[in-house]
Amino acid sequence: MYHRFDENKYPSTNIRIGAFKKHLNIIKDNNFEFLNPKNFGSEFKKVSDKKKILLTVDDAFSSFYINAWPILKENKIPILLFVSTETVGKKGYMNWDEIINISKEDFVVIGNHSHSHEYLTKYEFQKFKKDIDQSIKIFEDKLNYNPIFFSYPFGEYSLEQKKYISSKFNFAFGQHSGVIDLNKDKYELPRFPINEKYGDFERFNFLINLLPIQYKLLSPEDKLIIDTNNPPSVTIEFFKEQTNINLINCFSNEGGEWKTSKLNYLNNFIKIELNEKFLPRRGRINCSMKDGNVWRWFGTQFTLN
Repeated sequence: MYHRFDENKYPSTNIRIGAFKKHLNIIKDNNFEFLNPKNFGSEFKKVSDKKKILLTVDDAFSSFYINAWPILKENKIPILLFVSTETVGKKGYMNWDEIINISKEDFVVIGNHSHSHEYLTKYEFQKFKKDIDQSIKIFEDKLNYNPIFFSYPFGEYSLEQKKYISSKFNFAFGQHSGVIDLNKDKYELPRFPINEKYGDFERFNFLINLLPIQYKLLSPEDKLIIDTNNPPSVTIEFFKEQTNINLINCFSNEGGEWKTSKLNYLNNFIKIELNEKFLPRRGRINCSMKDGNVWRWFGTQFTLN
């Protein structure tokens, strides 16, 4: 997941264009294919040993169109661009002519990123619904369709909001780290955020070679927590045929700093023992496992209002 390109005064959401070019070359050097978002639905259902890389860009900043798009267009590298309808045409953002122009390429897909791009978990449900419905109407007016992909602003959502999104879209992406497999929730799809701090080449090469930690169920399903259930009681249920879950290690930012989490293993379940509260706005848990010569990864994110 990328945001800005060569907007160097925003390091937390920016990637320098030289580094971006290097990322593309690292993917090619590893002999991975770029996944065309138009094929995402069929690829999602496949059982395959062949990994593909999906590039996503949030917010449709002008710096994407000016600095990254020419590279992607020249090399016909697929991209999924998420657009918040309220900011289209404003200073620093792409306009509708530009969005429509790139959407005509058969390797480009446009996604919905809400209307306002606000902290939507702070909204009462009817206000949230109005925001999403407004974005859908604008997309239908401008593109003649509502995208099938949605991206939660800041990766934040409640269970009620997720259920509404599932009634309007085919897939939805968060901002928690992880590798997609056919068992992942279609409305909680992970992505690895890439920026100047977390975009160095050694880390990038590590990320694209990760495999998923597959699981059957993650609870709680509601990723919005309040003071009375902070820290949440987190349990991961695995499939009965998975025999090596004892090799999984997890880390969380409970208490405001990253630390190793205590895990209780029971048959095909892992309970993550969190002793300190998550601090606003986001609580994160990342789990990894060395599986032979490869690493597997799974992450989740909670939001505190």
